[in-house]
Amino acid sequence: MNTLHTMPITLTGDDPDRKREAIRDYFHKTYDLFERMFDLLKTDEVFYLQSEPTRHPMIFYFGHTAAFYINKLVLGKVIDARVNPEFESIFAIGVDEMTWDDLEGSRYRWPAVDEVRRYRNTVRNLVNGLISSLPLTLPIREDDPFWIILMGIEHERIHIETSSVLHRQMPLKHIVDSGFFQICNESVKAPQNAMIAVEGATMRLGKGHDHHLYGWDNEYGELEVEVAPFSASKFLVSNGEFLPFVKAGGYEEPRYWDEEGRTFLELRKARHPVFWEEHGGAWRYRALTKLIDMPWDWPVDVNYLEAKAFCRWKSEHDGTPYRLPTEAEWYRLYERAGIADVPDFDDTKANINLRYFASSCPVDKFAFGDLCDVVGNVWQWTETAIDGFRGFAPHPLYDDFSTPTFDGKHNLIKGGSWISTGNEIMKHSRYAFRRHFYQHAGFRYVQGEGLDAHGDNVYESDRLVSQYCEFQYGPGAFGVPNFARSCAQRAIAYTAGTPRGRALDLGCATGRASFELARVFDHVTGIDFSARFIQVGVALQKAGVIRYRRDEEGMLTSLQEHTLEEFGLEATREKVAFWQGDACNLKAHFRGYDLIMATNLIDRLYEPRLFLEGVHERINDGGMLILTSPYTWLEEYTRPEQWLGGYIDAEGNEVHTLETLRQILEPHFELVATEDIPFVIRETPRKFQHTLSQMSVWKKRPA
Repeated sequence: MNTLHTMPITLTGDDPDRKREAIRDYFHKTYDLFERMFDLLKTDEVFYLQSEPTRHPMIFYFGHTAAFYINKLVLGKVIDARVNPEFESIFAIGVDEMTWDDLEGSRYRWPAVDEVRRYRNTVRNLVNGLISSLPLTLPIREDDPFWIILMGIEHERIHIETSSVLHRQMPLKHIVDSGFFQICNESVKAPQNAMIAVEGATMRLGKGHDHHLYGWDNEYGELEVEVAPFSASKFLVSNGEFLPFVKAGGYEEPRYWDEEGRTFLELRKARHPVFWEEHGGAWRYRALTKLIDMPWDWPVDVNYLEAKAFCRWKSEHDGTPYRLPTEAEWYRLYERAGIADVPDFDDTKANINLRYFASSCPVDKFAFGDLCDVVGNVWQWTETAIDGFRGFAPHPLYDDFSTPTFDGKHNLIKGGSWISTGNEIMKHSRYAFRRHFYQHAGFRYVQGEGLDAHGDNVYESDRLVSQYCEFQYGPGAFGVPNFARSCAQRAIAYTAGTPRGRALDLGCATGRASFELARVFDHVTGIDFSARFIQVGVALQKAGVIRYRRDEEGMLTSLQEHTLEEFGLEATREKVAFWQGDACNLKAHFRGYDLIMATNLIDRLYEPRLFLEGVHERINDGGMLILTSPYTWLEEYTRPEQWLGGYIDAEGNEVHTLETLRQILEPHFELVATEDIPFVIRETPRKFQHTLSQMSVWKKRPA
């Protein structure tokens, strides 16, 4: 398995030319390995099948990683033009079963596989050219264009692994063994597990922004945890150790499953691990490309809910409590084993990084002192629901990588699997999945102090999102009415006498105006670029309540809670849908609206003309377009050459945004009215932003 074997790139060094070539090599090896994974699909027709009902067809993932490069390079202003706007829209979002992931197949016209192959080649050549031409200064920092390239590489390496999971779930008749991915051929009787005592210690989690390795935003910050002494199982739980739970009817006994687990059982009808198959009374095991005799000494592949059910069964069976380790306890095992991080990490001592196999292997093959598989073989589920460390801040170019998972419903997996590469093999990597998800993941159990059960009563702690929660749902200040409500009320007034079927709230943020519009519109679509904001609207829609931490003074915060009911919006919940989307590159099916309202949006778009020149195609004849903006044009969001106003043109004339709006929109719209709408944003009890936004109201002319 050494053909494409490689180690991650460090951010440091003293030879930029040598680093540039190392990044180029890393990029192409990643691209090649990803495409090797898709060579396992037997025919092009298989690309349009779903191996898992909550996932897109495989063609989405084939195009997704290339589109990711372009979307981030455009957002980071490294490139000016898209390669294929349609592809960069349909392949953008839909990988983690979020409610704003659009999985409705009828809305997609999936392109031919050869078209996507050509697109991938075009993107490969573009990125290769950037690696050659962009200035490179060492060390590489988070605001450097090369960080975006590394982000694309590490993102694709994640999808090498997640795609391999989907391939294992694809019916075997649709998979071909290319001969490249070789599985382990070693298996004997499962070893008897044992408990190993582990000393307590103070663990410091997280890393600084001067760290020598690329990292996702959730890895940065700090957390100190006192880990009490505990005992951990010597081996990961093997298929053989898991079998008695299955034979005892563990999947049919409700007392071993919590409410979420029982829902999983009801929906999936699970009676055994997902990669087990029973044939003629004998168990067999689904590997990546073939079905083999059950390797009883390999680790069992299960989700968190199954791992927890096993722990409850074993606790009852043995008369002693077992649970999963916490994130901090896993770090303790890592430290105790004396494992060195990249670049000193020795992957010859673990089943990881495709060093040996494209499968699991016996749980006793790789020892780290008196414990086996501290890293590698399969990921290990933990009791810890992911959250940000102290000092966490989302990366501005990928602000929805982590924060949507800070919901108490995504648990961390640690240690990596046989196909984990790149950032995934690093000590500080933090990946979390919904508890019913399958990965190449298993578990080891521990005995130690009890833990509080996870709850969903999560207070939003993202400072910017909390500020917008307060802006849209908190009390007003200085007598200025709530801005979102004011905009919606004016939109309702301006649409009097016109159809009120469908409305689009574009740049909806945390959703207040979407709910307000639903008082009179039959259906409202709320779209925002940031999933960080959308998740608030989704929470309100599902539970009718949001909770967040409001800044007060210094490090002091207060807990806030608001409900739809307190605003008289309870009845609107079923009429609103929230989606993540790019206003400059919306998917084609977002059309047929009687109202499009874009609040404080146009001066935050990277290419506002692109949005404005096509918006008429999404509005019904006689429908209304309402724009609000304070016209605060900033290079941070929009290149000066894309500004609609606020500059002197070549003839020495002042250019104002409203006049440019007239030039762009009047071929299709009549300007109905303009007015100023004030708003106040609270930062602290003693600091507020008071702004005037101009609202312009446009009525679409008949075609």
